[in-house]
Amino acid sequence: MTKDQKDNLFLLVKSLTKSEKRQFKLYVGRLEVNQDSKFLNLFNILDKASSYDESAILKTGTVKKQQLANVKAHLYKQILISLKLNPSHQNIRSQIREQLDFASILYHKGLYKQSLKILDKSKEVAIQNEEKNLAYEIVELEKIIESQYITRSISTRADELTIQAKELSFQNVIASKLSNLSLQLYSIILKTGYVKNEAESQEVTQYFENRLPKFHIKDLGFREKLWLYNAYLWYSFLMQDFKNCYKYALKWVDLFYEHPEMIQLNPVFFLKGNNYLLEALFFIGNKDKFQEQLLKFQHITTEKKFPKDENVQALTFLYLNLNSINLYFIDGSFQDGLKIIPKIEKELKRFKDRLDVHHTMIFYYKFASLHFGAGNNKECIFYLDKIINNKSLLMREDLQCFARVLNLVAHYEAGLDYHIEALLRSTYKFLLKINDLYEVQKEMIKFIRGLQDIYPQDIKKAFEQLYNILKPYEDHPYERRAFLYLDIISWLESKIQNKPVGEVIRQKYLARNNQV
Repeated sequence: MTKDQKDNLFLLVKSLTKSEKRQFKLYVGRLEVNQDSKFLNLFNILDKASSYDESAILKTGTVKKQQLANVKAHLYKQILISLKLNPSHQNIRSQIREQLDFASILYHKGLYKQSLKILDKSKEVAIQNEEKNLAYEIVELEKIIESQYITRSISTRADELTIQAKELSFQNVIASKLSNLSLQLYSIILKTGYVKNEAESQEVTQYFENRLPKFHIKDLGFREKLWLYNAYLWYSFLMQDFKNCYKYALKWVDLFYEHPEMIQLNPVFFLKGNNYLLEALFFIGNKDKFQEQLLKFQHITTEKKFPKDENVQALTFLYLNLNSINLYFIDGSFQDGLKIIPKIEKELKRFKDRLDVHHTMIFYYKFASLHFGAGNNKECIFYLDKIINNKSLLMREDLQCFARVLNLVAHYEAGLDYHIEALLRSTYKFLLKINDLYEVQKEMIKFIRGLQDIYPQDIKKAFEQLYNILKPYEDHPYERRAFLYLDIISWLESKIQNKPVGEVIRQKYLARNNQV
């Protein structure tokens, strides 16, 4: 039985670049005894294989069944050691850790002075690069060594180390509390999406305020500010306060431009900050600023000095492409947006092992929405089916909800009403099950169910009635979340005015920006 998507060793081997494979073979080949080793032969088999097939490996006679688990574990470890030695995977953190290891070895050999000299230099580098956990670890080792290496300056040295340890401990505690808060808020938005009512709003606000540590902004360094802006950003997203989302995402990105050396050390956080900045501008509907930031983002990620490891490449693909799609939603240029779908789908296959299901489904929802906006309802349904039928999608219940609502509308628009009743029942049942049935969705389901009993000449009037019911919810603090996923109001206006939905959104965009 093949298990290519589940075997960690196989995935690791397939992730290696040509230079990394070459280095691995040089690394294991430095000892003659390794030339014919079982783990190297297993590496060559996996390298050539297109999928992981345990029975095929055993048939080669390279390794016996009872040996396979141990040989795989040894090969996995050797690959990681080889990668660690690769210059492309060396950074400030690994260099500091290496120096810390050297200092520890010298300490255990009783060479205290040499150990302290290395630690002092490493600590300075750690503090400069905001690696305060490592800096604290260094100070703790310095304290141990100083307690055994007696000098005349021990009293002043003890005071100095005690003060440093206290300051670093305070900053590490603040950073830990802020990062914990940020992670918990992120978890809430992944699980349930935006707040849905006043009770949830109060609950999230109380949760946020109770866990936000006390601090003075002047006492915070780069790392602490980064987690602070991160926490405020997620809180603002949960509350659908997109102006504050923009404010804190901009602070986040500007923090990196104030400390450009941190882009090299923390490229993932730089990418995420830019993504949230663009997402906030998308929700605000500011196309000019959106395009400006998107071009700036594209430019910096293509610079030679920008980090290019596999993780960074996957995230760059994700954030640039999701936001490239969003550009077409701001002004309703859906037809133009369809052109980029084939290219993105092709690249999605390349990154399938590095993107989680949640993000892949967001791409499908975006593709479906582009096709819906362009009037291609059957293509819209095709992508929505990928979301609705995905049983492994445990997160983003809101995405599942609105995929089902859009699916109903697309079936109606496509004239596929022969099993609309079954779709209505399954959608209603799903929304009830996860307690996500709110006024906008209730009215949509009621409307689509009632369409079967409306005479053709009364259809326009029915659309007008639904429009008058839903329009007040557009600015409702909790109900408006429905319109972030599906612009139902513009769809209704398109039916009433007998115009394509893209044209309706375009006219609204121009009016909003005083261009008509």
